[in-house]
Amino acid sequence: MSVSFKTGCGSAAYRCRMSPRFDAIGLVVSDMAASVSFYRRLGFAFPEGAEHEPHTEAELPGGLRLLLDTEDTVRSFNPGWQPPSGGGRTSLALRCDTPGEVDTVYEELLGAGHQGDLKPWDAFWGQRYAVVLDPDGNGVDLFAPLPQ
Repeated sequence: MSVSFKTGCGSAAYRCRMSPRFDAIGLVVSDMAASVSFYRRLGFAFPEGAEHEPHTEAELPGGLRLLLDTEDTVRSFNPGWQPPSGGGRTSLALRCDTPGEVDTVYEELLGAGHQGDLKPWDAFWGQRYAVVLDPDGNGVDLFAPLPQ
């Protein structure tokens, strides 16, 4: 007697393989309100009231999500967790429409009290490029292709 299972992977189950796919970027934040405010300035659409929640998500183009969790939230399911020290471990790269927009967004964020890490410059790889730091010191790269 032969048993057949419908797996959605073709006629033979042995051909079916797990296929994890990139779905979200998660950041652990020390101050949810400051982080939500920072990322909203960059156009991330967090729900109303997100700044008061221990976890929040913003949907990104293409279906990806940016997840923010407070340090206390992470400790609640991983009691031994400690925040990493030092910077440069994580960065997000945001494409701007024009080289001028890189400068404008960079200056707007500095004017709002955020720290710049790399002033806008014309990079040798053909982009206007700058880096600002989010409230937890994560790099946020701003770039736009330079005219050719």
